[in-house]
Amino acid sequence: MDIMGADLVKAFACLGAGISMGLGAIGPGVGEGFAAGKACEAIGRNPQEAGLLTRTMLVGQAVSESTGIYSLVIALLLLFVV
Repeated sequence: MDIMGADLVKAFACLGAGISMGLGAIGPGVGEGFAAGKACEAIGRNPQEAGLLTRTMLVGQAVSESTGIYSLVIALLLLFVV
């Protein structure tokens, strides 16, 4: 059984997709957890501003999540285009 060049390309594309999603999910997870924790601390200190703090936290989490979505796009491109 010979391993051809196309097989190697597909194998490395699958490996790259896994690494992309693995590393790409760490950043948003840590960032969103940090933002939620700090928002909870701020709401605990100033409960009157809970609405503003929650809204700001959700916008920050959406921006943080975009990096995870970018890594998903890269992984899908590696799996289905390459």
